[in-house]
Amino acid sequence: MSKLGIFVNRQTLSSSEQLSALIKCRDVAESMGHTAEFIFPVDIKKIPKLDALFIRANTDPMNATYVAARMASLYGVPVIDDPLSIQICSDKVNMYMHLMKRELPMPRTVFPSKEKISADYARELFEEMGSPLVLKEPSTSFSARVEKASTVPEFMRIAKRFLRLSDWVVVQQYIPSRFDWRIGVLNGEFLYACRYVIPSQTFKIQASVNGHLVYCGVESVPPEEVPSEIIDLGIEAGRAIGSGLYGVDIKERDGRLYVIEVNDNPSLDGGEDVHYPDVYHRIISFLISGDSHMDTRSYIPSRIYSPFQSSRYNASTDLVPEGARMLVGEEISSCWIDFER
Repeated sequence: MSKLGIFVNRQTLSSSEQLSALIKCRDVAESMGHTAEFIFPVDIKKIPKLDALFIRANTDPMNATYVAARMASLYGVPVIDDPLSIQICSDKVNMYMHLMKRELPMPRTVFPSKEKISADYARELFEEMGSPLVLKEPSTSFSARVEKASTVPEFMRIAKRFLRLSDWVVVQQYIPSRFDWRIGVLNGEFLYACRYVIPSQTFKIQASVNGHLVYCGVESVPPEEVPSEIIDLGIEAGRAIGSGLYGVDIKERDGRLYVIEVNDNPSLDGGEDVHYPDVYHRIISFLISGDSHMDTRSYIPSRIYSPFQSSRYNASTDLVPEGARMLVGEEISSCWIDFER
């Protein structure tokens, strides 16, 4: 019998959905013959005595979740999320660089610095990537500090606000869609799939509209109804980050696939696992024993996705400026990086 710690904080327990998911996780662990204990930030000293730690609170290198992950790692306690995954996914520049190194299809993306931002530069981006553009502050999560700009003055206003928090701004080509695919990946294997249906009032999965929070709808999708290309791309994007637990957001537009981002610590309290009843069993098995294999009812990908294997889903290379090639190789998928200061 092993002892599992489930790291939580007050925010984690702020909704009935989150509390139900936590209780479900605890119950699954106990049904597997383990003990499970909720660990709050004040209990962090208990971590070295655990056999595994599952973090179920917002992860960020600047808060207690990262301290918990680092402590577990230092004491040899298996942990999700691991410190490196938190570092990568909490910084979108870092995260997108990992995807670019794997040549995965993405919206065209640049990371202009404070010195680079100007009205002339904004006009160049609109000419190169179209309108509107999506601007992101690199440490954003839950769609906060993600905004669209359709004009140069709007771009400058948003960029200057984000630059108060970061030395860089992420600027991306806008990919319109009715929903995002969310592919759960555990230890480089397919875990679950769902659709996040984007509210009609916004382009994000979560937004404040007229002072009220608007959330996306969640539709769990059985594995046989998920296109294999979506699953394969999700797996490859997760592997680009590490071997932990990730939620990969993918858009499909005009026959092309685009990785929007990879999230560590993905949500499991919105119904993402409806068609995947073994999700917590697999996570706990991986933490306790290192075994994350699927059961016979689960989808097994037929191949590893490569954006250059399928003409339908090939990323366009003729849209990428020459400067990107120095950073991510000779064959470039639809992304564009610029670190010029």
